[in-house]
Amino acid sequence: MARRVGTGNESWLTRAVMAVFAFVRYAEFEILFFLFFAIAFLLFKDLTSRPEYNQILVKKPGGAEFWP
Repeated sequence: MARRVGTGNESWLTRAVMAVFAFVRYAEFEILFFLFFAIAFLLFKDLTSRPEYNQILVKKPGGAEFWP
């Protein structure tokens, strides 16, 4: 005799958790895609906000002259 998987009397918390897991299984690629770009953006923003990074683009190594 097979057991019945879903009974009708699950609590609202159980149903909510199962719905979240179903959504994550369904949208796994999109979630990972968004996380990849969010992390890449934060790393790039952190790296480019450092003063030594900006000085490379502005100052000439030999002195206070402007670029030709």
